[in-house]
Amino acid sequence: MDPTIEGQEPPGRKPQGTEPLQGASGLTSQEAARRLREQGPNEIRRAEARSPVRQFLEQFNSPMIWLLLGACILSGFIGELADAVAIGTIVLFNALVGFFQEYRAERAVLALRSMTAPRARVLRDGRSRLVPAAQVVSGDVLVLEAGDVVAADARLLEAHSLATNEAPLTGESTPVEKHAVPVAPEAPLAERHDCVFLGTAVTSGTGRAEVIATGMRTELGRIAHLLESAEESVTPLQVRLAGVSRMLLFLCLGLVAVVFVLGLLHGQPWLVVLLSATSLAVAAVPEGLPAVVTIALAIGVQRMAGRNVLVRKLPAVETLGSASVICTDKTGTLTTGRMTVRELWGQDGPALLFAAAACCDAELGEEGRTGTGDPTEVALLLAAAERGIRREDIERERPRRAVLPFDSDRKRMSILRADGVLYVKGAVDVLLPRCGSGTQGALAANEDMARRGLRVLAVATGHDTHEEELRLLGLVGMADPPRTDAIDAIAAARRAGVRTVMLTGDHPITAQAIAREMGILHAGEAPSLAVHARVTAEDKLKIVREWKARGEVVAMTGDGVNDAPALREAHIGIAMGLTGTEVTREAADMILTDDRYSSIVAAVQEGRGIFENIRKTLVYLLAGNSGELALMLGASVAGLPAPLLPLHLLWINLVTDGLPALALVMDPTDKDVLEHPPRRLEEPMLGRSQWGAVLFTGALMATVGLTTFIWTYHSRGLESARSLTFFMVIFSELFRAFAARSQTRLFWEVGAFTNLRLLGVVGVSTVVQVAIHYFPATQTLFRLEPFSWRECALAMLLGLIPVSAVELSKLAHRFPRRAPSLTD
Repeated sequence: MDPTIEGQEPPGRKPQGTEPLQGASGLTSQEAARRLREQGPNEIRRAEARSPVRQFLEQFNSPMIWLLLGACILSGFIGELADAVAIGTIVLFNALVGFFQEYRAERAVLALRSMTAPRARVLRDGRSRLVPAAQVVSGDVLVLEAGDVVAADARLLEAHSLATNEAPLTGESTPVEKHAVPVAPEAPLAERHDCVFLGTAVTSGTGRAEVIATGMRTELGRIAHLLESAEESVTPLQVRLAGVSRMLLFLCLGLVAVVFVLGLLHGQPWLVVLLSATSLAVAAVPEGLPAVVTIALAIGVQRMAGRNVLVRKLPAVETLGSASVICTDKTGTLTTGRMTVRELWGQDGPALLFAAAACCDAELGEEGRTGTGDPTEVALLLAAAERGIRREDIERERPRRAVLPFDSDRKRMSILRADGVLYVKGAVDVLLPRCGSGTQGALAANEDMARRGLRVLAVATGHDTHEEELRLLGLVGMADPPRTDAIDAIAAARRAGVRTVMLTGDHPITAQAIAREMGILHAGEAPSLAVHARVTAEDKLKIVREWKARGEVVAMTGDGVNDAPALREAHIGIAMGLTGTEVTREAADMILTDDRYSSIVAAVQEGRGIFENIRKTLVYLLAGNSGELALMLGASVAGLPAPLLPLHLLWINLVTDGLPALALVMDPTDKDVLEHPPRRLEEPMLGRSQWGAVLFTGALMATVGLTTFIWTYHSRGLESARSLTFFMVIFSELFRAFAARSQTRLFWEVGAFTNLRLLGVVGVSTVVQVAIHYFPATQTLFRLEPFSWRECALAMLLGLIPVSAVELSKLAHRFPRRAPSLTD
């Protein structure tokens, strides 16, 4: 058994517990055991992790997948086993890709988990003992000192210069001073200075506190309950693809009915007509679409990983590209998360920093870039070190003789050193009345700094420990400084039409000052639209719901437990990987591995690019399918045999459509995607211009294909007509992939070599297509006739007609249309 659990001190900690402590003696071991049985362990209930089986089955929860499964069953029913196997393979492949992407992300999140407070120091039987945090019960007395993580919600019995970091609960980065003076129970969480809370850290001082709540009854547990009430949003991509799937379903049913009626009118047997209509409906489904979408999202996962974004759920990749509002925590995301000296006021800056460093207990690290102790003192020492002033030199040359420590009543600290000087720092309103000189202009400077959101500290010197007749050296303005990359990223987001809303636990004055400095809050803008201060977990959840009710696509970022409910409620939740709590990471769709806001904006760019790639690939697939369907329907209306066999249609959809489509979704993201406003939530996947492109291209393909078939059928017979038409449609699809890369720019304007995969796919597919006309086995399988090279060249030329017309239409749209004049 671990001896530290039995009351021995861990290495490096001052031994305690060998004698009874004064004051409250805590619980007896027997009473603590009884309460533990009644109350249960002091643990926060975790959300149930998704099992691998559940993760895999969830990949099939899509209307498009249901449509494909129906097509697979129908294909088997009508005896087209090749079709059924091919479609089933696609569905399984799509599910496996999605599963492995999400499973890998889930494992990465589990690796980030860390225990909150594995052990706690409590009074048991009148002595200090270390016990597992899960065994803490109400009534226990916690013994606290700097570096501890508070193991439960507790009311202070005594406090000595005690301060805690409550950022996980309130979002406020500055340590909160604690005291044992009772505060009204209904006071806001950030103002309950007589209590400490589960999951917060003691930054300085010591104290003892009686536990008043454990586990799910704590403030942390209350937030966990909120997390359960928050609803996960369906992503915009899922909504849009569901709309396309429903439209395709109605189209397929309509096709079956039309072809069935036409067949009966032409006197064909009803069973033959039904099988023909069903096979045509199966061919109408773009079998490659789910795989294309999944591959596009998987590529987005890889690209975002390169931008320091870990994606947990595939649809979230595109959702971030749709974001119109980003609600973000301030500390650690927009700011550096550590206090820094921003401004000095006084006649002698070096003397001011020397005195401030001489009145500190914190210590800097070996490299001089970080420190341990009170964050305010660390900031002072770092500023002094930049000017060559080091506390270790002061301690060696002018050892301390007396120390008057800081507490919440005195609001100041003094150190008398061997040089006979008393160095003092503290609150401005406390020190100024004690200064006999140097105060002229100090009040105005203090008000100016405070108005700009700086935390102001006064520094003075004296000659005795009475702390009277001091000489004011100046004021130090400190703040958690903004990240420079965040300022640029916020500006980029604003240009892209994405609003940044700051949520923080800071004071409103501080919050608004930071918001103005970062470009979030602008002159004449209502602060309530850009910044929310003193927010609680409930407030954040409410704010996210209000933005959603306005029709905005909301992203929410955060690191504290109080952010988790809002993260789950938002369309996309983004957690901090470095500073984020376990609860927050588990509630999120994405995790920032570098905690930088600029990474979010980079991910927005990738998300928009992914959507555009999916959209243009969907247009490409549907245009091909519509062309094939129009070709088949045209022949049916004319009373002609089917120009293409079911196997021909499946080959076209899977190979000559599917492979170029996979290459299209890998197109690089356009550099100008952030120059356009975000898509509205109600905007469909395919708008008027996209459907226009589908119908125009499909009509071109059908016209050329039907003309080719009729001409060859009457001149050379059915088998030759089908062979040439099949060849022509194949090349039409392959060549059209180049035009599909942009709806407005020509192929060479996009860049012929910016997507080498597409060039390779088209080249290999062309070779394969020519080859199947010359191998006896494939000739028999596809029922093809041998072709001469002249006929191959003819098929290629015919296949160039649709893509040439599409490219010429792009040029035609560039010329402004002249309005008709009176003389026309």
